[in-house]
Amino acid sequence: MARYEDLPYRTCVGMMLLNAEGLVFIGRRSGGIEHVDDSHVWQMPQGGVDPGEDTWAAAKRELYEETSVQSVEKLGEISDWLIYDIPRTVAGRAWKGRYRGQRQKWYAVRFTGLDSEIDVTTPGGGHKAEFISWRWEPMQNLPNLIVPFKRPVYERVVKEFSALGFPEPKASVGHR
Repeated sequence: MARYEDLPYRTCVGMMLLNAEGLVFIGRRSGGIEHVDDSHVWQMPQGGVDPGEDTWAAAKRELYEETSVQSVEKLGEISDWLIYDIPRTVAGRAWKGRYRGQRQKWYAVRFTGLDSEIDVTTPGGGHKAEFISWRWEPMQNLPNLIVPFKRPVYERVVKEFSALGFPEPKASVGHR
């Protein structure tokens, strides 16, 4: 196996899905070796970019494959690639030991559909469910809900997309 320092980053995309009130979709992960504790199991949709695939197309595909959502309007993107390393303790097991972390292109989208469009248990395209439940959450809470090694990425995403001008809601809107 390659040394941790020599492993590449997996090219991925992330989506901040915002409803009309400015709350952000987060899904409760169904598991995964990269989750180092049970208290930080919430995340926004994200996933890999296929070879030759445009990142915006990949983001829409991943959103559909994880949430069944297709009713979106692009609000913005972060021009930089955001990078995180997974802990060395799981690097040999996560992603079959091929990557040391991810380099992600992030997009913000407005959800223009109804909540009934969201289906995380039988998501679009026949893919295995990555989430077991979901909820809408105030943007500023996101960094405290993600696994610690992804927190700097989430802090940057929140900082960049908070400029979109949505109001800051006071509380989350229950689990689904």
